[in-house]
Amino acid sequence: MLNSDQKSELDSLLPGQSTENGATRRTALKAALGVGYAATAMPIMAQTAIKTSSDGLKAGETTFEVNGFKVPAYYAAPAGKTNLPVILVIQEIFGVHEYIADTARRFAKAGYLAIAPELYARQGDPSKYNEIAKLQAEVVTKVPDEQVMADLDGAVKWAGANGGNVRKVGITGFCWGGRITWLYAAQSKNVKAGVAWYGRLVGQPSALTPKHPVDLAASLQAPVLGLYGGQDGGIPLTTVNQMKDAMAEAGAKGNKAAAASEFVVYPQAPHAFHADYRPSYRKDAAEDGFKRALDWFKGHGVA
Repeated sequence: MLNSDQKSELDSLLPGQSTENGATRRTALKAALGVGYAATAMPIMAQTAIKTSSDGLKAGETTFEVNGFKVPAYYAAPAGKTNLPVILVIQEIFGVHEYIADTARRFAKAGYLAIAPELYARQGDPSKYNEIAKLQAEVVTKVPDEQVMADLDGAVKWAGANGGNVRKVGITGFCWGGRITWLYAAQSKNVKAGVAWYGRLVGQPSALTPKHPVDLAASLQAPVLGLYGGQDGGIPLTTVNQMKDAMAEAGAKGNKAAAASEFVVYPQAPHAFHADYRPSYRKDAAEDGFKRALDWFKGHGVA
C-alpha cells in the first residue's frame, strides 16, 4: 500500500508515464541538460528545468562525519565570504540530485551558505533506482528519523566550520524533506525558521518514524512556513487543517514558534509544484513560494 509521500510522487508524474527509463535515454538527457537527475524522477521537463550558474559561488561536494559515518553533501556559498547565514536544503524522495543542488545555488545567490546532505546515504543510493516503489521499499522506509536529525546536526556543525554562522540557521525541504523540516524545527535549538514545501503532516507512528509534524506542534522551537498545493493528491487539505488546529492550540498554551507559524495553500497547485524539472511544476506558485521563503528567513532573523 502506498503512503502519502509515495502516492504524491507518483501522482506528480505525467499520466501514463513509467518511471522505468533506459540508460541510453537518461544519458542523453544528462548530456543535453548538462545536469544529473534521479532516474526515478523521469521524464525531465527540459523546457522548464532551471539551471542556476555557479559563477561567484564556491560550490561542490563535501562530506562530514556523524557517528563514524561520512555523510556526503552538496554545498554552495558566495565565494570569499564568511559568517554567512546557513540554509539546510532537504531532499525530496529522490535524494540529492541536480534539482536540489540547483536550489542550494539559488540560496547561495541570495547570500546564504546552503548545504544539502544526502540523508539516505547509509541505506542506499537513490540514483541507482528506476522505480519509485522499489526506492521507497528498499531505501526510504528504512531511514530512521533519529538518524536524520543527527545528520542535520552534523551539517550545521560542518557549516559552522566552513564559513557559516550557526546562530543564523534556516531549514527548507521538499516532500519527504518538507516533513523533515517540521521535525527538525521541533528539535534543533540552532534553527531560527523553517519553510516546508508540501511535507506530510500526519501518519501512523512506527519504530523509525515515531512522530509526525502534527504530534510535534507543541514542541516547535522555530516558526515554520508551510507551502502546500490545493490539488495535492497525497496530502489532503484536511491534514493541513489538522496541523493548523494543533499549532493554534500550542500557540494558545504559550508556544511562540507555533503561534508564529503559517500556511500558504496554492489552490490550483499539485504536489511538487516547485520541482521545475517535472510535469508538476507550476511557475507562478513556485516563484511566489520561493520569494515567501526568502522573506520568511529574513523576517525571522536567519538572513
